[in-house]
Amino acid sequence: MGNLLANKSLKIQLTEKNKGRGVGLVSDLPELQGAGADEERADVAILMCTYNGSSFLREQLDSFGRQSYRDWTLYVSDDSSADSTRDILDEYQRRWGSGKLFVFDGPCQGFAKNFMSLLKRPEVQARYYAFSDQDDVWFDDKLERSVVRLASMPEQKPALYCSRTRLTDAEGSPIGFSPLFARPPSFQNALVQSLAGANTMLINQAAREVLLSVPEDSTVVAHDWLAYLLVTACGGCTFYDSGATLDYRQHGGNIIGANASYKDRLFRVRNMLSGRFVEWNDANLEILRAFYPLLTQEARATLEHFEAGRTLGFKGRLCEFYRAGIYRQTHAANISLIVAACLGKI
Repeated sequence: MGNLLANKSLKIQLTEKNKGRGVGLVSDLPELQGAGADEERADVAILMCTYNGSSFLREQLDSFGRQSYRDWTLYVSDDSSADSTRDILDEYQRRWGSGKLFVFDGPCQGFAKNFMSLLKRPEVQARYYAFSDQDDVWFDDKLERSVVRLASMPEQKPALYCSRTRLTDAEGSPIGFSPLFARPPSFQNALVQSLAGANTMLINQAAREVLLSVPEDSTVVAHDWLAYLLVTACGGCTFYDSGATLDYRQHGGNIIGANASYKDRLFRVRNMLSGRFVEWNDANLEILRAFYPLLTQEARATLEHFEAGRTLGFKGRLCEFYRAGIYRQTHAANISLIVAACLGKI
């Protein structure tokens, strides 16, 4: 009941606002138990968006079938694939039986819009929601690890779990890991950096309710970054697991890569200094303004300093960014952030 009342209050506050227009590191996860250990098993909706994904889709679907946590349902939103993606999905529907896999037609407006449209479908109902790419391979305990962590949270508090990934080449051979982050998740970090890929994320129903209230006409830069921003801004908890939970395949068809190589990082720095970072922040801030009534006092103060810094001259800009407390997760990334701040590219 508390969760329902909280969600109702959230929607009322956002409606009124729009008329006028917790944190932790998961380095020491508790010992995992089987999915049947709890008296009330939590169910998970796996949300997958597909587009011409036939090359690797079977491997990902098979990894779902091997999950140690069995209480899940897969919902797929397909953006008019022209290959055999739909045939493969039909095959697995027959193999798994009714009620395990549902397929919808996507909006064909890009990956972020596709994921948001799937999250907003009333047919999709669960206690937890896991985002999935079409070309990864999940470790067998991925869902179990993430559910165990979020199950400890009060249902009314927005919560997000994410993790590191193991990188593989197109053939599935390991080639390394995504960067290891050591600083705590926070709104100050979320303002200037997405902590982890959506393919590692699990959110609870309270976090979903927050995301459902994003205005329809909003520009969503990336749904994983948006989830991290809103959960931390609204007083929720974000857990970062320093252990990998899946194989993140790197190939020519990736929309967003792992940002692990020097070349990838140089590309990200160039994007930041070219003005793209300013555009991304513009879009994120527009959404945050709509959520202002729900932000914690600390998040409001951080946001006010951050927005003020974007409009001031050199000295004032640096002072306001310092007061906002913004930071990125690695030393090199923080250097690029300082350079961007000096050049007015934030």
